[in-house]
Amino acid sequence: MKKTAKAASSGGDFILTLSCTDTLGIVHEVAAFLHNAGCNILDSAQYGDPDTARFFMRVHFRAIAKPTNVPALEEAFKPVAERFGMAASFHSAAEKPRVLILVSKFDHCLHDLLYRYRNGELACEITSVVSNHRDTYRLAANYDVPFHHLPVGERSKAAQEKKLLGIIREEAADFVVLARYMQILSDKTCAALAGRAVNIHHSFLPSFKGAMPYHQAHARGVKLIGATAHFVTAALDEGPIIEQDITRVDHKFTVAEMIAAGRDVERLVLARAVKLLLDRRVLLNGHKTVVFR
Repeated sequence: MKKTAKAASSGGDFILTLSCTDTLGIVHEVAAFLHNAGCNILDSAQYGDPDTARFFMRVHFRAIAKPTNVPALEEAFKPVAERFGMAASFHSAAEKPRVLILVSKFDHCLHDLLYRYRNGELACEITSVVSNHRDTYRLAANYDVPFHHLPVGERSKAAQEKKLLGIIREEAADFVVLARYMQILSDKTCAALAGRAVNIHHSFLPSFKGAMPYHQAHARGVKLIGATAHFVTAALDEGPIIEQDITRVDHKFTVAEMIAAGRDVERLVLARAVKLLLDRRVLLNGHKTVVFR
């Protein structure tokens, strides 16, 4: 399924995100630019990181005085961006980001994302579900979402990742969500998806990595279990963290009850992380993130 051509938006709401070296005058210059472009700021958030000396900003604004669109805004903003050495992006708030979901056999996160998508809680277009197993193809079909089966074996892994990247390009997916996809992506694929792919980890990182984390937690008698949504990087389960949460457990919990409680947290954490990405509220800050809520 190819991405359809997007009409150039000539009005409405837009979102600007930027990062640069922290210095004087950034907010003033951005506000002045938007004022001169005939735009009204609806919401603005900014943060100067004292540790990295980086400045981050997200502005939600509305074009009022004259028609405009993303390409025109980007072109007009170039002198400001160049003056401050900014990494800046404009997005139309009316344009729904395109999301591809990766999943294996555990389908609780996929169920939750598709339900929220159908109910309008996630302002996106889900382009397809891709899996190394066929278990979830009926679930995808129930939501009229295309399904791709890419079985992964030791000898086929590289070829299937190449197909996966081809699907992502063909469907012009803005983001890739690993909704309990139980395959380790290669360094090359991680690099191709840098800053665009989010994974849900069934642990409150960095605790209990690897196989059977709930069995490890149960054996250690933990009182809190949780989940972590993070960007995918070549360093396994060490990408910049977007969202985390926890739930309490105690000595009466069986492994099965702990797994059930953990899955509830996984669903919530991944859904919140995806929504933050769709709203352009997550900015990378080295190995960390800045999340404007």
